[in-house]
Amino acid sequence: MTGDSLRRAASAAREVFDKAPDPAAPVAVVATDVAGVAAHLITVLVWYAHDLAAGPVQTGAFEVRPRTDAGLPELLRQLDAAVTVLARTLDGAGPDERGWHDWGVADACGFAGMGCTELLVHAGDVAEALELDWTPPADLADAVLARLFPWAETDGDPAAVLRWATGRTALPGREPVTSWRWHCAPLDEWDGARPH
Repeated sequence: MTGDSLRRAASAAREVFDKAPDPAAPVAVVATDVAGVAAHLITVLVWYAHDLAAGPVQTGAFEVRPRTDAGLPELLRQLDAAVTVLARTLDGAGPDERGWHDWGVADACGFAGMGCTELLVHAGDVAEALELDWTPPADLADAVLARLFPWAETDGDPAAVLRWATGRTALPGREPVTSWRWHCAPLDEWDGARPH
């Protein structure tokens, strides 16, 4: 996954935010509203860019807090900027560069996957809450599953599998996911087990 993957995920997510009639509409699955989801996305995307650039040692001196009272148009402008910051950081990262994440020391591909997951899953949260007809691009959902959730069987609808892997929906024949995490370190470091 790359900066271009992130840009495509952002474009897909914007389809949802651009249809949101009310920034204060609740998004129960993440215990916030539409504006709060946009603010969360800004935060994590800038955080991922920072952590990749800062290197593999955990840092605690960095914090981003968008103003949720700024209004949805401004939050979406800032979201576009956060996507650009992370995408350019990914584009400029060398193949051996790693950055800290609580769930593993990720490479650029891992950070791209995490950014795509955040965008696609939270756009899905908003779409579901607002009853909007939207699904992420199947090839992006497949790429996210292959990179971050290699234990998830990808038969069927990749968007549904991604929502299942992140604990948002049940799928027939699969145990519910009640506590989830991803594998963001390089895939050759995966031990073959599903993390809990």
